[in-house]
Amino acid sequence: MLLAQISDLHIKPPGALAYGRVDTATALARCIARLNALAPRPDAVLATGDLVDRGTPEEYRYLRTLLDTLEIPYYLMVGNHDAREALREVFADRPELRTGDEFVHYAFDVGPLRVLALDSIVPGQSAGDLCDARLRWLAGELDAARRRPVVVALHHPPFVCGIAHMDDLRLAPAAAARLEALIARHPNVERVLCGHVHRSIFTRFGGTLASAVPSTAHQVTLDLSRDGDSSFSMEPPAFALHRYDGHGPLVTHHAYVDGAAGPYPFHDDTGELIA
Repeated sequence: MLLAQISDLHIKPPGALAYGRVDTATALARCIARLNALAPRPDAVLATGDLVDRGTPEEYRYLRTLLDTLEIPYYLMVGNHDAREALREVFADRPELRTGDEFVHYAFDVGPLRVLALDSIVPGQSAGDLCDARLRWLAGELDAARRRPVVVALHHPPFVCGIAHMDDLRLAPAAAARLEALIARHPNVERVLCGHVHRSIFTRFGGTLASAVPSTAHQVTLDLSRDGDSSFSMEPPAFALHRYDGHGPLVTHHAYVDGAAGPYPFHDDTGELIA
């Protein structure tokens, strides 16, 4: 089983650049082409929020035209740049987005793996939170999946990463503590996935691993000083591939969108290592 994770697409209206510089639509198109070409191909793609930049129906309509070229089933989550109702309006045919309440949270299966997509946004704010209702929903889903491997996904990291301006915008510390205690009671949780920070990050959380994934477009500058500037860099776009074989633990690979030279053999035709 392969679950691809993309994040922080930041799609603008056609022809517009994010921050006056980043062609996020072309970046997503390249990412989709790479995902379609993978062998073996992922069983599903999970987009962990910030699908568009301003949360407008126009942006979601453009996003949909781009995703129409993806030849793999996909699932959409909300981030702080998203708007729930505009997303639901444009993707009205997606039943998982219409949960019967205000939050866009849902569960789905990828082979033996149960994925719980959690809504961590607070409209009008960049930082995230989890209210009692959302934590109750998650607790119920975790209890129902105790005998299965589970991935919990949310947009906002529930941990401090050391990039100061992004840590100011993480999941609220009180909510993160409650989430960690809940995850710790369920040792079948293989991973907590997030986006938001536009970087590859791993840490321990609730007795399992939490990981963030780079953006399909621009990356947050790696600056671990206490007063680092809020800025981005055009480091290579990337995505994650989460592999589960039904026996061992979930294994994650981070792959770059754009191709590189190779592959080149390590050994010659006689089996000797090439010097």
